[in-house]
Amino acid sequence: MEACNASTFLNMPRVKTFDENIVLNKAMNLFWKQGYSATSIQDLVSHLGINRASIYDTFGDKNALFKKSFELYRKQNREGLIQFFEKHPNVKTGFSKLFSLAIQEAVNDEDRKGCFVVNTTTELTPNDESLYRVLETNREDFMKIFFEYLKKGEDNGQLKSGQDLKSLAALFYTLYNGIRVVSKVNPDKKQLTGSIKIALSLLV
Repeated sequence: MEACNASTFLNMPRVKTFDENIVLNKAMNLFWKQGYSATSIQDLVSHLGINRASIYDTFGDKNALFKKSFELYRKQNREGLIQFFEKHPNVKTGFSKLFSLAIQEAVNDEDRKGCFVVNTTTELTPNDESLYRVLETNREDFMKIFFEYLKKGEDNGQLKSGQDLKSLAALFYTLYNGIRVVSKVNPDKKQLTGSIKIALSLLV
């Protein structure tokens, strides 16, 4: 049997010793907490527990890793919202619990990360036009989910027919994101709860 020389080992494919999904989740949370600009490659190396070569080979450069992390965040939130609404067939109860959960998470978030989408919008869109399309798609996706949930409530007789459901969907989407924004500065549970109660009173 012929012995392997050094070049043989160099040409052998690298075996990954990490779970890409776990690493991508870690990257997502770091970018979410610190933002794009404040997160260096060295920060990623330290936080992810893999070397630079592995980051570049698996995910690309910092920008590519950020966009993959951002897409993962959007996907998790989109799927999570759909599943949440499916578990709450009563629309009024569903929205009440959704906002209560958002407030609780915001108040308990010691890092005050806010919303990754909103953070990205304020930090990067002035200098990265490609993100406009992603963010607009994100807004349309969530508005559609909110609208379809409201429409289901109307069809089931839970809501009075003839309401402007598209405007309600837009309002609730804005409030849902607004909770994360306000809580970065002043996570006042009582104040946030009061605002949501007024909004929920529109569901008739």
